[in-house]
Amino acid sequence: MTAPVVQSEKAYTALKKKKKWPNYALFFILPAFILYTLFVIVPTLGSVYYSFTSWDGISSDVRFIGLANFVEIWNSPRVRNALQNTLILTISLVILENILAILLALLVDKVRWFSKIFRSIFYFPTLLSGIVMGFVWAMMLNYNFGVINQLLTKIGFGAITVDWLGDPRYALISILFSTVWKGAGYYMIIYLAGLQGIPQELNEAASIDGASGWKQFRHITFPLLAGSVTVCMVLSMISALKIFDQIAVMTDGGPGFETETLTYLIYKVGFGELRQGFGTALAMVLFFIILIITVFQVKILQKREVEM
Repeated sequence: MTAPVVQSEKAYTALKKKKKWPNYALFFILPAFILYTLFVIVPTLGSVYYSFTSWDGISSDVRFIGLANFVEIWNSPRVRNALQNTLILTISLVILENILAILLALLVDKVRWFSKIFRSIFYFPTLLSGIVMGFVWAMMLNYNFGVINQLLTKIGFGAITVDWLGDPRYALISILFSTVWKGAGYYMIIYLAGLQGIPQELNEAASIDGASGWKQFRHITFPLLAGSVTVCMVLSMISALKIFDQIAVMTDGGPGFETETLTYLIYKVGFGELRQGFGTALAMVLFFIILIITVFQVKILQKREVEM
Protein backbone atom coordinates (compact mmCIF):
# COMPACT_ATOMS: atom_id res chain seq x y z
CA MET A 1 0.00 0.00 0.00
CA THR A 2 2.97 2.34 0.56
CA ALA A 3 4.23 2.44 -3.03
CA PRO A 4 0.98 3.64 -4.62
CA VAL A 5 0.59 6.35 -1.94
CA VAL A 6 4.15 7.59 -2.54
CA GLN A 7 3.59 7.61 -6.30
CA SER A 8 0.30 9.54 -5.93
CA GLU A 9 2.00 12.11 -3.68
CA LYS A 10 4.81 12.56 -6.21
CA ALA A 11 2.27 12.94 -9.01
CA TYR A 12 0.33 15.54 -6.98
CA THR A 13 3.54 17.46 -6.22
CA ALA A 14 4.57 17.41 -9.87
CA LEU A 15 1.11 18.60 -10.93
CA LYS A 16 1.19 21.37 -8.34
CA LYS A 17 4.58 22.55 -9.60
CA LYS A 18 3.31 22.39 -13.16
CA LYS A 19 0.30 24.56 -12.31
CA LYS A 20 2.36 27.09 -10.35
CA TRP A 21 1.90 30.59 -11.72
CA PRO A 22 5.16 31.67 -13.41
CA ASN A 23 6.41 35.06 -12.24
CA TYR A 24 7.17 36.26 -15.74
CA ALA A 25 3.46 35.93 -16.64
CA LEU A 26 2.86 39.14 -14.69
CA PHE A 27 4.89 41.07 -17.26
CA PHE A 28 2.40 40.01 -19.96
CA ILE A 29 -0.60 40.98 -17.83
CA LEU A 30 0.80 44.26 -16.50
CA PRO A 31 0.44 46.43 -19.66
CA ALA A 32 -3.21 45.49 -20.15
CA PHE A 33 -3.91 45.88 -16.43
CA ILE A 34 -2.35 49.37 -16.39
CA LEU A 35 -4.38 50.47 -19.42
CA TYR A 36 -7.57 49.00 -17.96
CA THR A 37 -6.93 50.76 -14.66
CA LEU A 38 -6.24 54.13 -16.28
CA PHE A 39 -9.12 54.09 -18.76
CA VAL A 40 -11.80 52.08 -16.92
CA ILE A 41 -11.28 51.76 -13.17
CA VAL A 42 -10.02 55.30 -12.47
CA PRO A 43 -12.73 57.05 -14.59
CA THR A 44 -15.40 54.87 -12.99
CA LEU A 45 -14.28 55.82 -9.48
CA GLY A 46 -14.06 59.44 -10.61
CA SER A 47 -17.62 59.27 -11.92
CA VAL A 48 -18.85 58.05 -8.55
CA TYR A 49 -17.26 61.09 -6.91
CA TYR A 50 -18.49 63.61 -9.51
CA SER A 51 -22.05 62.32 -9.18
CA PHE A 52 -22.11 63.99 -5.75
CA THR A 53 -20.88 67.36 -7.07
CA SER A 54 -22.16 70.30 -9.13
CA TRP A 55 -19.20 70.28 -11.52
CA ASP A 56 -19.80 71.78 -14.97
CA GLY A 57 -17.20 69.58 -16.69
CA ILE A 58 -14.84 72.44 -17.56
CA SER A 59 -13.90 74.64 -14.62
CA SER A 60 -11.88 73.65 -11.57
CA ASP A 61 -14.81 74.57 -9.31
CA VAL A 62 -16.03 71.21 -8.03
CA ARG A 63 -18.49 71.67 -5.18
CA PHE A 64 -19.69 68.68 -3.17
CA ILE A 65 -23.49 68.77 -2.88
CA GLY A 66 -24.22 65.33 -1.48
CA LEU A 67 -27.37 63.60 -2.76
CA ALA A 68 -28.85 66.72 -4.40
CA ASN A 69 -28.33 65.34 -7.93
CA PHE A 70 -30.09 62.08 -7.09
CA VAL A 71 -32.98 63.94 -5.42
CA GLU A 72 -33.37 66.02 -8.59
CA ILE A 73 -33.33 62.87 -10.70
CA TRP A 74 -36.10 61.38 -8.57
CA ASN A 75 -38.28 64.50 -8.90
CA SER A 76 -37.51 65.42 -12.53
CA PRO A 77 -40.36 65.02 -15.08
CA ARG A 78 -37.76 65.10 -17.87
CA VAL A 79 -35.95 62.12 -16.37
CA ARG A 80 -39.23 60.23 -15.99
CA ASN A 81 -40.06 60.94 -19.63
CA ALA A 82 -36.60 59.72 -20.71
CA LEU A 83 -36.98 56.60 -18.56
CA GLN A 84 -40.40 55.92 -20.09
CA ASN A 85 -39.03 56.28 -23.63
CA THR A 86 -36.09 54.03 -22.74
CA LEU A 87 -38.34 51.29 -21.36
CA ILE A 88 -40.72 51.49 -24.34
CA LEU A 89 -37.82 51.19 -26.79
CA THR A 90 -36.15 48.44 -24.78
CA ILE A 91 -39.22 46.21 -24.46
CA SER A 92 -40.21 46.76 -28.09
CA LEU A 93 -36.70 46.18 -29.46
CA VAL A 94 -36.13 43.01 -27.43
CA ILE A 95 -39.41 41.53 -28.70
CA LEU A 96 -39.29 42.68 -32.33
CA GLU A 97 -35.56 42.08 -32.92
CA ASN A 98 -35.70 38.56 -31.56
CA ILE A 99 -38.89 37.60 -33.39
CA LEU A 100 -37.56 38.92 -36.68
CA ALA A 101 -34.14 37.34 -36.08
CA ILE A 102 -35.71 33.91 -35.45
CA LEU A 103 -37.86 34.22 -38.59
CA LEU A 104 -34.85 35.21 -40.68
CA ALA A 105 -32.78 32.37 -39.23
CA LEU A 106 -35.53 29.86 -40.02
CA LEU A 107 -35.80 31.24 -43.55
CA VAL A 108 -32.06 31.16 -44.24
CA ASP A 109 -31.75 27.70 -42.69
CA LYS A 110 -34.38 26.30 -45.06
CA VAL A 111 -33.08 27.99 -48.22
CA ARG A 112 -31.00 25.62 -50.33
CA TRP A 113 -29.99 28.01 -53.11
CA PHE A 114 -27.97 31.19 -52.52
CA SER A 115 -28.19 30.80 -48.74
CA LYS A 116 -24.89 32.63 -48.23
CA ILE A 117 -26.14 35.57 -50.28
CA PHE A 118 -29.27 35.81 -48.14
CA ARG A 119 -27.16 35.67 -44.98
CA SER A 120 -24.99 38.50 -46.27
CA ILE A 121 -28.00 40.63 -47.23
CA PHE A 122 -29.68 40.24 -43.85
CA TYR A 123 -26.43 40.71 -41.93
CA PHE A 124 -25.23 43.75 -43.92
CA PRO A 125 -27.15 46.41 -41.89
CA THR A 126 -25.31 45.25 -38.78
CA LEU A 127 -22.02 46.33 -40.35
CA LEU A 128 -23.20 49.94 -40.64
CA SER A 129 -22.42 52.25 -37.75
CA GLY A 130 -25.34 53.77 -35.87
CA ILE A 131 -24.42 57.20 -37.26
CA VAL A 132 -24.45 56.04 -40.90
CA MET A 133 -27.67 54.12 -40.38
CA GLY A 134 -29.23 57.18 -38.75
CA PHE A 135 -28.34 59.42 -41.68
CA VAL A 136 -29.70 56.90 -44.20
CA TRP A 137 -33.02 56.53 -42.40
CA ALA A 138 -33.29 60.26 -41.70
CA MET A 139 -33.12 60.90 -45.47
CA MET A 140 -35.56 58.08 -46.24
CA LEU A 141 -38.07 59.37 -43.67
CA ASN A 142 -37.76 63.04 -44.61
CA TYR A 143 -41.21 64.58 -45.05
CA ASN A 144 -40.40 66.56 -48.21
CA PHE A 145 -38.08 64.35 -50.26
CA GLY A 146 -37.89 61.07 -48.37
CA VAL A 147 -38.24 57.80 -50.26
CA ILE A 148 -41.01 56.51 -47.98
CA ASN A 149 -43.38 59.44 -48.54
CA GLN A 150 -42.59 59.61 -52.25
CA LEU A 151 -43.33 55.90 -52.60
CA LEU A 152 -46.64 56.29 -50.76
CA THR A 153 -47.57 59.18 -53.03
CA LYS A 154 -46.73 57.27 -56.23
CA ILE A 155 -48.84 54.25 -55.26
CA GLY A 156 -51.84 56.43 -54.44
CA PHE A 157 -51.51 56.78 -50.66
CA GLY A 158 -50.29 60.40 -50.62
CA ALA A 159 -53.03 61.33 -48.15
CA ILE A 160 -51.40 59.28 -45.38
CA THR A 161 -47.88 60.71 -45.74
CA VAL A 162 -46.68 62.06 -42.40
CA ASP A 163 -43.64 63.78 -40.93
CA TRP A 164 -42.14 60.58 -39.56
CA LEU A 165 -39.42 62.27 -37.49
CA GLY A 166 -41.18 65.57 -36.75
CA ASP A 167 -44.51 64.24 -35.52
CA PRO A 168 -44.48 63.18 -31.83
CA ARG A 169 -46.79 60.27 -32.65
CA TYR A 170 -44.40 58.65 -35.13
CA ALA A 171 -40.87 59.78 -34.17
CA LEU A 172 -40.25 57.06 -31.55
CA ILE A 173 -41.81 54.40 -33.79
CA SER A 174 -39.54 55.46 -36.68
CA ILE A 175 -36.45 55.07 -34.48
CA LEU A 176 -37.76 51.71 -33.26
CA PHE A 177 -38.21 50.16 -36.70
CA SER A 178 -34.96 51.56 -38.10
CA THR A 179 -33.11 50.05 -35.13
CA VAL A 180 -34.82 46.68 -35.63
CA TRP A 181 -33.74 46.78 -39.29
CA LYS A 182 -30.14 47.30 -38.20
CA GLY A 183 -29.92 44.82 -35.33
CA ALA A 184 -31.98 41.79 -36.39
CA GLY A 185 -29.26 40.44 -38.70
CA TYR A 186 -26.76 40.17 -35.85
CA TYR A 187 -29.08 38.05 -33.72
CA MET A 188 -30.06 36.04 -36.81
CA ILE A 189 -26.50 34.69 -36.97
CA ILE A 190 -26.68 33.51 -33.34
CA TYR A 191 -30.04 31.82 -33.88
CA LEU A 192 -28.80 30.28 -37.12
CA ALA A 193 -25.88 28.71 -35.26
CA GLY A 194 -28.36 27.32 -32.73
CA LEU A 195 -30.61 25.93 -35.45
CA GLN A 196 -27.74 24.16 -37.14
CA GLY A 197 -26.89 22.47 -33.85
CA ILE A 198 -30.33 20.83 -33.60
CA PRO A 199 -30.33 17.20 -34.83
CA GLN A 200 -32.47 16.90 -37.95
CA GLU A 201 -33.58 13.43 -36.87
CA LEU A 202 -35.86 15.00 -34.24
CA ASN A 203 -37.86 17.00 -36.79
CA GLU A 204 -37.91 14.08 -39.22
CA ALA A 205 -39.30 11.79 -36.54
CA ALA A 206 -41.92 14.37 -35.58
CA SER A 207 -42.87 14.82 -39.23
CA ILE A 208 -43.35 11.07 -39.61
CA ASP A 209 -45.60 11.10 -36.53
CA GLY A 210 -47.74 13.76 -38.22
CA ALA A 211 -46.58 16.87 -36.38
CA SER A 212 -47.13 20.09 -38.35
CA GLY A 213 -44.38 22.63 -38.95
CA TRP A 214 -45.71 24.85 -36.15
CA LYS A 215 -45.79 21.95 -33.66
CA GLN A 216 -42.24 21.00 -34.61
CA PHE A 217 -41.11 24.56 -33.97
CA ARG A 218 -43.11 24.87 -30.73
CA HIS A 219 -42.10 21.58 -29.14
CA ILE A 220 -38.66 20.85 -30.66
CA THR A 221 -36.94 23.79 -32.31
CA PHE A 222 -37.81 26.61 -29.91
CA PRO A 223 -37.02 24.68 -26.69
CA LEU A 224 -33.64 23.62 -28.11
CA LEU A 225 -32.92 27.28 -28.98
CA ALA A 226 -33.23 28.26 -25.31
CA GLY A 227 -29.51 29.02 -24.97
CA SER A 228 -29.52 31.22 -28.06
CA VAL A 229 -32.66 33.00 -26.87
CA THR A 230 -30.99 33.82 -23.54
CA VAL A 231 -27.90 35.27 -25.23
CA CYS A 232 -29.83 37.28 -27.82
CA MET A 233 -32.38 38.70 -25.40
CA VAL A 234 -29.71 39.83 -22.94
CA LEU A 235 -27.60 41.41 -25.69
CA SER A 236 -30.56 43.15 -27.32
CA MET A 237 -31.78 44.43 -23.96
CA ILE A 238 -28.40 45.94 -23.05
CA SER A 239 -28.06 47.45 -26.53
CA ALA A 240 -31.56 48.96 -26.34
CA LEU A 241 -30.97 50.51 -22.93
CA LYS A 242 -27.85 52.23 -24.30
CA ILE A 243 -29.35 53.43 -27.61
CA PHE A 244 -27.81 56.75 -28.59
CA ASP A 245 -26.51 57.09 -32.17
CA GLN A 246 -29.83 56.81 -33.96
CA ILE A 247 -31.50 59.39 -31.71
CA ALA A 248 -28.58 61.81 -32.01
CA VAL A 249 -28.69 61.75 -35.81
CA MET A 250 -32.38 61.27 -36.57
CA THR A 251 -34.26 63.41 -34.03
CA ASP A 252 -31.79 65.00 -31.56
CA GLY A 253 -34.20 63.92 -28.83
CA GLY A 254 -37.11 65.77 -30.41
CA PRO A 255 -39.64 66.82 -31.30
CA GLY A 256 -39.51 68.43 -27.88
CA PHE A 257 -38.39 65.60 -25.61
CA GLU A 258 -40.48 62.88 -27.26
CA THR A 259 -37.55 60.64 -28.26
CA GLU A 260 -35.13 61.51 -25.47
CA THR A 261 -33.77 58.42 -23.71
CA LEU A 262 -31.63 58.15 -20.59
CA THR A 263 -28.36 57.83 -22.51
CA TYR A 264 -29.19 60.80 -24.72
CA LEU A 265 -30.32 62.82 -21.70
CA ILE A 266 -26.97 62.10 -20.04
CA TYR A 267 -25.20 63.48 -23.10
CA LYS A 268 -27.45 66.55 -23.41
CA VAL A 269 -27.22 67.45 -19.74
CA GLY A 270 -23.53 66.70 -19.31
CA PHE A 271 -22.13 68.24 -22.50
CA GLY A 272 -24.94 70.45 -23.84
CA GLU A 273 -26.05 72.06 -20.59
CA LEU A 274 -22.65 71.77 -18.84
CA ARG A 275 -24.05 69.90 -15.84
CA GLN A 276 -21.48 67.15 -15.67
CA GLY A 277 -22.23 66.31 -12.06
CA PHE A 278 -25.93 65.75 -12.74
CA GLY A 279 -25.17 63.83 -15.94
CA THR A 280 -22.74 61.57 -14.08
CA ALA A 281 -25.31 60.91 -11.37
CA LEU A 282 -27.81 59.96 -14.06
CA ALA A 283 -25.20 57.64 -15.60
CA MET A 284 -24.84 55.91 -12.23
CA VAL A 285 -28.61 55.43 -12.09
CA LEU A 286 -28.61 53.98 -15.63
CA PHE A 287 -25.77 51.62 -14.69
CA PHE A 288 -27.76 50.16 -11.80
CA ILE A 289 -30.91 49.93 -13.92
CA ILE A 290 -29.02 47.91 -16.55
CA LEU A 291 -27.40 45.75 -13.86
CA ILE A 292 -30.69 44.95 -12.10
CA ILE A 293 -32.63 44.25 -15.31
CA THR A 294 -29.81 42.08 -16.72
CA VAL A 295 -29.51 39.96 -13.57
CA PHE A 296 -33.28 39.58 -13.36
CA GLN A 297 -33.57 38.69 -17.06
CA VAL A 298 -30.72 36.16 -16.96
CA LYS A 299 -32.22 34.39 -13.93
CA ILE A 300 -35.62 34.09 -15.59
CA LEU A 301 -34.21 32.88 -18.91
CA GLN A 302 -31.87 30.38 -17.26
CA LYS A 303 -34.79 29.02 -15.24
CA ARG A 304 -36.70 28.68 -18.50
CA GLU A 305 -33.79 26.76 -20.03
CA VAL A 306 -33.85 24.26 -17.16
CA GLU A 307 -37.63 23.81 -17.43
CA MET A 308 -37.38 23.17 -21.18
